Amino acid sequence: MKLIVGLGNPGKKYDRTKHNMGFMTIDKLMDEYGQTQMKKDFEAEYCKFMVDGETVFLVKPLTFMNESGRAVNFLMGYFQIQPDELLVVQDDLDMAIGKVRLRTKGSAGGHNGIKSIISCIGTKDFSRIKIGIQHPAKQSVVNWVLTPFTKDQEPVALSGIDQAVEMVKDWVSGTSADQLMNKYN
Repeated sequence: MKLIVGLGNPGKKYDRTKHNMGFMTIDKLMDEYGQTQMKKDFEAEYCKFMVDGETVFLVKPLTFMNESGRAVNFLMGYFQIQPDELLVVQDDLDMAIGKVRLRTKGSAGGHNGIKSIISCIGTKDFSRIKIGIQHPAKQSVVNWVLTPFTKDQEPVALSGIDQAVEMVKDWVSGTSADQLMNKYN
């Protein structure tokens, strides 16, 4: 099984904000895999389908960013998903806009959604794709992550989402984390 979780905040108000890079990646993956509907359960929106005999879940937690771990933990418990079958897509303030990097474990690095997942599932040993949103120069972090990209920034951010989608598809197809890091990092 493969559980792909995109982090973000639910609701129209947050749709295209920097903190919703994970949600935007899930939306693009839904298109790529021909999925049109998500179920609402386990404090999440999700869809389940097969790719080459592998069960794949695409998930958007509905708990808001800081409580993302609750939804992830519910889904992992109910469907018997192990940490090595989990891939989280998140935004990252410490990387340039659109830069993408895969990590297989590690600390939350200050990201509250990742902190919540680590706390709820009890391990740091799960893979994550980080998409850069850059640190703000002259505004608070909260205001920065909850606003959309500028017209100049948006194409660069969307190219990061495109690269994250390709990484996820390779991961679902069985490409190892080491191979992914060599190819994309």
